Amino acid sequence: MSSDLYRQIVSQRGSLENLVARIPGFKGYHEKQARRTADRLLRERLTEEIDRHITRFGRLQNELLDNGKGLRFMTRAREVKSKLQAYRDEVSTAAPKYSAMFAEVKVTEEILDRIYAFDEAQFRFLLQFETSLDSFEAVIESGEGIEDALDAVYDVAVTASDAFGLRDNEILNIGQ
Repeated sequence: MSSDLYRQIVSQRGSLENLVARIPGFKGYHEKQARRTADRLLRERLTEEIDRHITRFGRLQNELLDNGKGLRFMTRAREVKSKLQAYRDEVSTAAPKYSAMFAEVKVTEEILDRIYAFDEAQFRFLLQFETSLDSFEAVIESGEGIEDALDAVYDVAVTASDAFGLRDNEILNIGQ
């Protein structure tokens, strides 16, 4: 799974310009002195967006319960919210283990391109969260397909978390 995900992310890489447009103040990792700042800005932006999705999911979870149709789905909904929160925590706390090393190691353009591909992928996952939450919201009204909609949100969280782990590995392996 992770090698397939790795190949998918690297093959779908977007441009640095796309990434820069999504993160105010982000200039990239080209300059050693700017790498820590760039990585921090990226993770802060991702964390803000994930928080927004967690908040929306919580509102939808409450709506599901308020409609009286969702009591049987509450265990699964809690699992989904827990997975979203774990992904958020992973993103927000990632830097301490590698930021100093990343700032000092000589990084080639090829390595930078791969890291940017992983960073860009995280923003594509944010769009997938949006889509899966839209679907979840739509099925709450009808009461049909709730389990599938919850599974879709969960699956995006798992894949996004796996991809972020691959990004971590990419950065940790730079100096080796």
